[in-house]
Amino acid sequence: MTRIGLIGCGMWGRNLARNLSQLGVLASVADVDTDRANAFATEFEGAAQSVETLLADSTLAGVVLATAAPSHCDLAIAALKNGLHVYVEKPLALNLEDAKKMAAAAEQADKQIMVGHLIRYHDAFIELHRQVAAGAIGEVRHITANRLAMGRIRSVESVIFDLCPHDLSLVLALMDGEPQKITCNGACHVTPGIVDVASTFLGFSGGRSATLNTSWITPYKEHRLTVTGSTGALVFDDGLGWDEKLTLYRDDIRPDAQSASQNTQIGHGFIINREKPRHLPLPESEPLKQEMRAFIECAETGRPSTTDIRDALAVQRVLETMNNNLNAFGVPA
Repeated sequence: MTRIGLIGCGMWGRNLARNLSQLGVLASVADVDTDRANAFATEFEGAAQSVETLLADSTLAGVVLATAAPSHCDLAIAALKNGLHVYVEKPLALNLEDAKKMAAAAEQADKQIMVGHLIRYHDAFIELHRQVAAGAIGEVRHITANRLAMGRIRSVESVIFDLCPHDLSLVLALMDGEPQKITCNGACHVTPGIVDVASTFLGFSGGRSATLNTSWITPYKEHRLTVTGSTGALVFDDGLGWDEKLTLYRDDIRPDAQSASQNTQIGHGFIINREKPRHLPLPESEPLKQEMRAFIECAETGRPSTTDIRDALAVQRVLETMNNNLNAFGVPA
């Protein structure tokens, strides 16, 4: 039976532990706070161990890291050296140098690193990606990703490293490559030197583009991905119910010399043909459980996951450029 260890018994670690336990693979848990580790061990039926003991456990196939971002590099490298496949919660690292060290350690150990870009395992995004690949909206022109909420405000990594990895992984998958141009603007309103709201523009080959809007200080929650193509758009709104999460819009902009339907809006030099939006059916599932299943398969087979180290490094390269090019406003550190 596959055995997986978990390091990090915080709020998100609880969700990971629950899913690993439900899937029957949680063997042990560890945390610098031994009381939390003991509580997790009781609740999720795994053994509480020290971090060092867990990493040295030769009966484990892999380890899940749900610790603070600055600890990821050292813990991942230690796990890889001990022969474990590694799942790392996003962000993989806070700089590209550490990410490269982790990638090199994985290659040397011949083990896999999987990164927690959770939304790649969401059935709504999987179906959206399939629709785009099938040409449902023509050629992709622009992507807008909004990830807004009130809190959780971090004291180490900025909103760029906390929220942007999710949407960057989605955008890079849809664009099938990295951007040629990156601009990023942000502001520090709560913690000096820590950007809590940011807006990013990404320019891709062929004139394609994307914008990312992220915030910890928005009074409402919005997780919405809009993919606009030449013949329509797909909108994935994770705040809606499963029967409305993914919507297909058939909006067609043409020169006004062409005939128009009764639903046509005529503008200066163009015609917009619009059809009634259509919600696309989806199976109802828990993305985190699907992500943990993917890691279990990775640990059992040694094959890379959808969000493997190559995906992680691509996201990390863009994050690094965003952070280096950041035009920050507000209270300095």
